[in-house]
Amino acid sequence: MAKVAFLGLGVMGYPMAGHLEAAGHEVTVFNRTAAKAATWAQDHKGGHAVTPREAAAGCDFVMACVGNDDDLRAVCLGADGAFAGMSEGAIFVDHTTVSAIVTRELAQLAQDAGLGYVDAPVSGGQAGAENGALSVMCGGSEAQYAAAEPIMAAYGKTVKRLGEVGMGQTAKMCNQICIAGLVQGLSEALHLAEKSGLDGEALVEVISGGAAGSWQMANRHKTMLADEYEHGFAVDWMRKDLAICLQAGDDVGASLPVTALVDQFYKDVQKMGGGRWDTSSLMKRLKFFG
Repeated sequence: MAKVAFLGLGVMGYPMAGHLEAAGHEVTVFNRTAAKAATWAQDHKGGHAVTPREAAAGCDFVMACVGNDDDLRAVCLGADGAFAGMSEGAIFVDHTTVSAIVTRELAQLAQDAGLGYVDAPVSGGQAGAENGALSVMCGGSEAQYAAAEPIMAAYGKTVKRLGEVGMGQTAKMCNQICIAGLVQGLSEALHLAEKSGLDGEALVEVISGGAAGSWQMANRHKTMLADEYEHGFAVDWMRKDLAICLQAGDDVGASLPVTALVDQFYKDVQKMGGGRWDTSSLMKRLKFFG
């Protein structure tokens, strides 16, 4: 068992930290809203700290799951940042979806300080985090990944190294691109069915077992047909991720036309007031525009 810090207790981080404690690790948490960290400590057997540095002190591993590039820099750097509290040889594992730029920047700073760094964004949403069934896409050295993998297994159903630092984030971008295209296609199919008088539930029953089937179809079609979007991964966060995807495409010369188009569709959803709606709200956009 290891001594572990967990930084960031959002809808993903809160249960992920809980799985670490349940697996027998000694866990100290930090959250920008201190009351949430105190609540986590009451719900579990772990401790809580007032700064990332305090949480990271003496830990073998420091895991982070925060909002964006700036949030990640804030918990890592500075006098109260995690890097300042970590001991030489400790490993920082970043579960945040961030840009390759900040990943490489922080990995280099970690290396300069004698620390390990694994970028390990996750997929599976809140349900995956709560059930300990996330997919974890990792980049980092073989040795540092091998050390961190048993820790991540507490909440990861699939944990895989895909290359050196940055490859985990690249894999997450590919994941988000697939989701965006699938949700738009599913939305259009269900929208056509409704406009044509075809029963959407019956349609899904027929086509879901064939080549059209997907996780999105299985898990989101009922709420999409019911015009319910108050769950899952928010449009605001998806647009943040798609911006990273598009920048990554520009950086390597990869054409991502569908991604760019769906990003604009999500922009429409934000203008409709749906920034906190689930990503399946692309269906609502189609209904709005007829």
